[in-house]
Amino acid sequence: MPAPGDLNPRVVRTRNDVLGAAIRVFVDEGWDALTHPHVAAVAGYSKATLYAHWPTRFDLVRDAFVHFGAMPHHVPTGDLRADLLGELRSFRAAMVDHRLDRAMTMVVELATAVPELADVRERFVVDGERVMRTILEPHLSGAALEAATVMVCGAVVHTSLLHARPIDDDVLEAVVDLALGGIGAPDGPAATTTTTTCP
Repeated sequence: MPAPGDLNPRVVRTRNDVLGAAIRVFVDEGWDALTHPHVAAVAGYSKATLYAHWPTRFDLVRDAFVHFGAMPHHVPTGDLRADLLGELRSFRAAMVDHRLDRAMTMVVELATAVPELADVRERFVVDGERVMRTILEPHLSGAALEAATVMVCGAVVHTSLLHARPIDDDVLEAVVDLALGGIGAPDGPAATTTTTTCP
């Protein structure tokens, strides 16, 4: 299917309706319920429309997760501490408002049994981490960048998946401040000028 920017508004609306319905079915009912007839019924479109644009179930779930991954992110400002907090708060909101925790759990679990979903999982992770990496890359590289990304994003995932609740603001701020200490920029706004790189 063409990129959303290349489509007329009616086709964009259809695409959004169908992919939104696909995510709801996947999260609420599971992989086995994600069939063209069922998603078509939930979205209010014909099966022919779905088959024309998404010939297989894997096409449908792939595009649904790309659509899901396009949820709002923080827009970086150049203030490292504020940007880290802003992106983590956006991530936390997605866990709550879009049931991202449930979607993540299901796609990770299914990717081990359904090889075609491994690519969906990888793309979903890359898209999800994109803004965080953009924020951190001027200050870190290599293993340090990987560690910082895992640390800050992992705090939101850990709390949501293992404690079944959103991470508290004070804990979120402590995670960011610990990360900034590792970068060598613990004082918030001063972090915007740090040039520390990993050893």
